[in-house]
Amino acid sequence: MKTLILYATKYGAAGEIARRIAVRSKGAETRDLRQGDINSLAEYDHIIVGSSIYVGMIRKEAKAFFAKHADDLRGKTLGLFLSGMNAGEEEAVFKANVPQEVLQEAKAVSFLGGIFDPKKAKFMERFIMKVAAKQSGYKDSIDDEKIEQFVEAMGL
Repeated sequence: MKTLILYATKYGAAGEIARRIAVRSKGAETRDLRQGDINSLAEYDHIIVGSSIYVGMIRKEAKAFFAKHADDLRGKTLGLFLSGMNAGEEEAVFKANVPQEVLQEAKAVSFLGGIFDPKKAKFMERFIMKVAAKQSGYKDSIDDEKIEQFVEAMGL
């Protein structure tokens, strides 16, 4: 039983979540989709794909992956996760960004939290977080309990 965890991240939160899932998944491989596409998914039984959210959109690398590999994901044990600071919008984000046939195939679908690090954010992102979310300092909202539930739902 081989597991592949793919993620698309801008500042690293989705990568950190992927790492935490991999630790609980005993031997899972992780790969940043920014490093290029995957040639074949045939050797993997479990596939997890995660992306950070920005303004209601997942990363372009994740969208491109779904567009290219939607058919390859059929018959796999599939998990999808989102990373971000605004819980509550995940259902709409999944529906707007993930092909319906992929979403229906998924065994586990979850929003797992995020990290806001003002040192990594651009000026406008810091400004928006300060004004809209009243958040100006470092915040880690990654939910380890939800990660554990996600891993269990995947059967890992």
